[in-house]
Amino acid sequence: MKIYTFHRKQKLPISVEKAWEFLSNPANLKTITPEYMSFDILSGNEKPMYAGQIIQYIVTPILGIKTKWVTEITHVKKNEYFVDEQRFGPYALWHHKHFINEIEGGVEMEDIIDYKIPMGLLGQLAHPILVKPKLEEIFAYRQTKLIELFGELK
Repeated sequence: MKIYTFHRKQKLPISVEKAWEFLSNPANLKTITPEYMSFDILSGNEKPMYAGQIIQYIVTPILGIKTKWVTEITHVKKNEYFVDEQRFGPYALWHHKHFINEIEGGVEMEDIIDYKIPMGLLGQLAHPILVKPKLEEIFAYRQTKLIELFGELK
């Protein structure tokens, strides 16, 4: 069983409170997800983020195939971090930690995702040619959108 880790950091010239307000609101995921993925929240974004919250999405990650994705927010510490874990969806394991750290002039956002691809050896073969590049693409898009929204801290 191969577990992969995806790690990204981004600095933004905004306050911790503003970063938290944006990132902890599930409705904003659509804004920072590429349009071709047709990201739609079905339920679970009616209240502010809390541990135990279940959020259901429909997303089209590859080849136009619509996929239902259900995540649970398992940990929340306001203005510092939250964790979402896939309960149903395309991955055999998805554990995504979101950290917000105050730095001089703004915040540093850090994402650490531990994930496993289904389908055993076939999934492992698909990882470097399909899955990892797709994650890179999604997070590059997200980085660009966040810079458009909030500016860039160098």
